[in-house]
Amino acid sequence: MAENAIFTPARGPLTIALLVLPQASILEVASALDPLRNANRQLGHEAYRWRVVTPDGAPAPLTCGLSLPSSGPLAAAVGAEALIVIAGYRLQEAVTRGLIRDLARIAPRFALVGGVDAGPWVLARAGLLNGYRATVHWEDLEDLAASFPEVEVVPDRYVIDRNRACIGGAAPAQDFMLHLIRARHGAALARQVANSFLTRARPGAEPQIAPPSRDPVLDARVAAALARMEARIDAPEPVSETAAAVGLSPRRLEALFRAALGITPGAHMLGLRLQAARRMLAETPLPLADVALRTGFTSPATLSRAFKRAYDQAPGQVRKGRAGGQPPGPRDI
Repeated sequence: MAENAIFTPARGPLTIALLVLPQASILEVASALDPLRNANRQLGHEAYRWRVVTPDGAPAPLTCGLSLPSSGPLAAAVGAEALIVIAGYRLQEAVTRGLIRDLARIAPRFALVGGVDAGPWVLARAGLLNGYRATVHWEDLEDLAASFPEVEVVPDRYVIDRNRACIGGAAPAQDFMLHLIRARHGAALARQVANSFLTRARPGAEPQIAPPSRDPVLDARVAAALARMEARIDAPEPVSETAAAVGLSPRRLEALFRAALGITPGAHMLGLRLQAARRMLAETPLPLADVALRTGFTSPATLSRAFKRAYDQAPGQVRKGRAGGQPPGPRDI
């Protein structure tokens, strides 16, 4: 993992500017800032400074309904060593051509430019990730790779490549900041900060979603079956093949699933596919035919029938009404 000068032992305070887009998550903002605040508390002096900016300088409305105060527009970030873009929902509304132009123009003025959650999408649109390794929230990994072939997309929690940093979400943002604290002020301080939040730092190269095999509650064979199912959303295999792959009969696998999850293997697999379809319908502009293909259904009609049985509404209703009161798609840029 290639890094740059801000990840060397500290010789003075470090200033980080957060560009928070509308409909970002408050948890991601807190995960980025609170480790720095706590490090200052442990050190007894201001080793880390920060400022929050927004595209237009106005307070940023967050997904929880609160508004985050701003120090000004993007230009107010100049002077910080690092600029981190935090983005989540409604990117199509928030990410204007003007913002992309300004971000591309201002990026060289920072030693490090990064993004959290959907932030890497914004960086990629500005051409700031071409030729870099990058990650994004796990729901968007495939689409980022398809939309920006010049970016090397990996499923890591966070990636630091030269003067770029891509961070998958809230928990990885905390991991990233703990890594920064460790690099600048040592492992002991990073551990103190982590202990304050009753957590631990995870390496950036860890996958965003922990494999089921790490769940101590699950039977190892159930965990292996779950991992196979999660990897085959677009091409589900028969339960008999899953059972054979983990060394069980279909009947025995069903008994273990019922005991551990209260559901049959087939029903669980169908639920995974339908949840993925619902997310795509709510958060992307993909045509129904593409959603059906990506979730292993033979046709849009087949998906529609299964979807209506599961959710008592047609797929089109999710797209029009953003079912369940969820905001419009966060990553359809």
